[in-house]
Amino acid sequence: MIKLCSSYADKPPSELPLLFQRILSNTVLDWFRRQKTRKALFTNMNELDSDETDSGFDLMEVANGAEDNLATQSAESWLGRVQTLEHIESAVMALPTRQREAFLLRYWEELDVAETAAVMGCTEGSVKTHCSRAIQALSKTLSDQGLKP
Repeated sequence: MIKLCSSYADKPPSELPLLFQRILSNTVLDWFRRQKTRKALFTNMNELDSDETDSGFDLMEVANGAEDNLATQSAESWLGRVQTLEHIESAVMALPTRQREAFLLRYWEELDVAETAAVMGCTEGSVKTHCSRAIQALSKTLSDQGLKP
């Protein structure tokens, strides 16, 4: 509703219901796309966490090396997680600059397409293209390294 009011306040009232439906539809689609991408990239993290029963793998605990986490897991499983994170990070850093920027803004910072386009200084179509290519490249790179989404 906020997007409708801020972007289309000058439109005639007869057009507002259709505009609202389109904005709502695009917002929902964007949300589902973000969820699909996140699940595709990070679902294998929970599979690595077989020692704990609650499957509450916290990416920050591994990255920061939380001491209580180190005491409850084997060195082998900890090293495997660290190596997985390094593979993912190197794959993201290997992306071309614009793809990496679009991917991180859209899926890590959770900006929508319009916000990402404004930050990057390009069109929304370019953001979608960069994100799509980044996802394909990450998927291929991580699959080649043995990490399956």
